[in-house]
Amino acid sequence: MPDIVIHALAAVAYAALAWHFWNTRWHARGAGTPAAAGGLRAWERAAILAPLALHGALLYAELFAPSELRFGFAYALSTMLWLTVLLYWVESLFYDLEGMQPPVLALAALAAPLPALFPGYASGGYAASVEFKLHLVMAMLAYSLFTIAILHALLMAIVERRLHRARGAGGLPQDDGAAMLHGALGALPPLLTLERLLFRIIATAFVLLTFTLASGIAFSESLFGRPLRFDHKTLFALLSWATFAVLLAGRHFYGWRGRTALRWTLSGFVMLLLAYVGSRFVLEVVLGRG
Repeated sequence: MPDIVIHALAAVAYAALAWHFWNTRWHARGAGTPAAAGGLRAWERAAILAPLALHGALLYAELFAPSELRFGFAYALSTMLWLTVLLYWVESLFYDLEGMQPPVLALAALAAPLPALFPGYASGGYAASVEFKLHLVMAMLAYSLFTIAILHALLMAIVERRLHRARGAGGLPQDDGAAMLHGALGALPPLLTLERLLFRIIATAFVLLTFTLASGIAFSESLFGRPLRFDHKTLFALLSWATFAVLLAGRHFYGWRGRTALRWTLSGFVMLLLAYVGSRFVLEVVLGRG
């Protein structure tokens, strides 16, 4: 079976699940009809694992099994979203994350077929080294955790805005105002739960990003004979690291939250995307070279 067909099957399965969760978790509540509650059902967990396993097998066969590593913006996005779904699935075992399924699975459906459309370019011989693969895995884990963080932050902003509108419209106390968060937003975890999870995820991702930068510097020194190749990729990566460092410091010392946290999270995430995915997209698609 051609790879494009297998990629398409994974994408269709993700999209079908995204539609299912939209229909049962968001749309049903918005229409005022009973919605599934109490976390993921057993068959839903198994259903998510099916495209996840297929997608993961494809990525492994195309990235790590061959002697020649091919990697580019499409593989970066596809791997990032595969890990995002995996981390969400594991995270949902410990936290009630109702309402997070549709955006996570929809993004995975968009990213899954990208490697078949944009196969990227072969990397040099250094890509076969264990050090490089470890660096790559840590980078993709950091990207994935920051993806989950940005989804959390965006949903928090929506919930907070609706909460303020509800309280302002009727002069209701916080509990009554929160009760007015009906429809699709009623499927989301409480705002404080989202906030705690957001900063735990950002802190974990920041540690991984720190190790990624440190291993990249060490790898660069052993490969090129200098500790740091200062180019646009390095610049955006360091700016992203500094942005998340300031955000975590602001949270710890000044209790940053709400729109302030959202702005810093968005800024750091955009710079992180520009560091690799954006630069590789320009090289591969716009300029047509690796």
